[in-house]
Amino acid sequence: MSEPHPRRAAVTGIGVVAPNGTSTESFWKSTQEGLSVLDRITREGCGHLPLRVAGEVRGFAADTAVEERILVQTDRFTHYALAAADAALEDARLGRADTDQDPFSVGVVTAAGSGGGEFGQRELEQLWGKGSRYVGPYQSIAWFYAASTGQISIRRGYKGPCSVVAADEAGGLDALAHAARAVKRGTDVLVAGATEAPLAPYSMVCQLGYEELSTEADPDRAYRPFTDAACGFVPAEGGGMLVVEDEDTARRRGARVRAVIAGHAATFTGASRWEESRQGLARAIAGALQDAGCAPGEVDAVFADALGVPAADRAEALAIADALGAHGARIPVTAPKTGIGRGFCAASVLDTAAAVLAMEHGLIPPTPNVFDVSHDLDLVTVRARPAELRTVLVLSRGLMGSNSALVLRRAADGEA
Repeated sequence: MSEPHPRRAAVTGIGVVAPNGTSTESFWKSTQEGLSVLDRITREGCGHLPLRVAGEVRGFAADTAVEERILVQTDRFTHYALAAADAALEDARLGRADTDQDPFSVGVVTAAGSGGGEFGQRELEQLWGKGSRYVGPYQSIAWFYAASTGQISIRRGYKGPCSVVAADEAGGLDALAHAARAVKRGTDVLVAGATEAPLAPYSMVCQLGYEELSTEADPDRAYRPFTDAACGFVPAEGGGMLVVEDEDTARRRGARVRAVIAGHAATFTGASRWEESRQGLARAIAGALQDAGCAPGEVDAVFADALGVPAADRAEALAIADALGAHGARIPVTAPKTGIGRGFCAASVLDTAAAVLAMEHGLIPPTPNVFDVSHDLDLVTVRARPAELRTVLVLSRGLMGSNSALVLRRAADGEA
């Protein structure tokens, strides 16, 4: 008797709330066009801070995306997560767990770096300005980095494996990998991803301790990785959620399999040790390829971490070459996040969404605001590049030293 083939984790739904689009369609349109939406920060109370430029989400109406009873007990980063999760589930054609499926077969996993800083700041202002009786009861949960996992699962009635990944900015990729492994262990569906809302005074002051942060005031020059003018990264808010599902289960219910999460690996090399991240990232890439059963020559494109710090950019370029060999010098590399900002844990989830869409459309999106590449990379700039993409590599590193690599495969031709 033949053994059953192993379960594979498929992406069946994408939901996005990003600076360049509050739907998957608008996000992809802006991304493929190489549109840069970086601009001066407009949030109240931030004008005096040295951080000048960021990727703000505009046109997002939280009061229409989230019901009032949840709105008042959650922070902006959770509003983004709830809206993105709704969009991803709709895209995957999945309804509420308590009506359409076994609630114990669906779980949630998210990652977040900054948590609910805006909500926390508001409540602390009440504490010091008016007294403890004016601090709301939701202060105890809204700031917490696990809040989005909890709110999505409660709102939807999901009772399967629920968790939050704390893994630095690389946590976005790690959350997707965590979801894929849960699927392989037997859970049918995971809602997975990351959202951030770090553009509030308290949260921004916390970020000012990062030497890698760009304080350039010109939006066109503030975030230019892989160039001689690189001066750090620009932060962003928003993020994305994906529906990660057992491929066979998805096909049986007639869902569209948009991509397969084929492999992942992670390493750790220490805070701001960018030269050492070369070896750590290369090991993560090699491990992810091995996990996917993928040869280096099969990789068709790389979505780079693109920190924008010269030492870090050099380390990433060398890590790609180390892991992919001679193929690494010829492989197209892109960093569409230079048009929207590097949204901490959410950045790599948006990159993953863009990578899936790139495979579907046969188009590698460009790297906005970057023209004079100073590293040995085939960086896609100015305009999108047509390409047949069957295997894509997504990279992420964290300021505290995490390195992560994820391999995506295109769904088999002719299948749903």
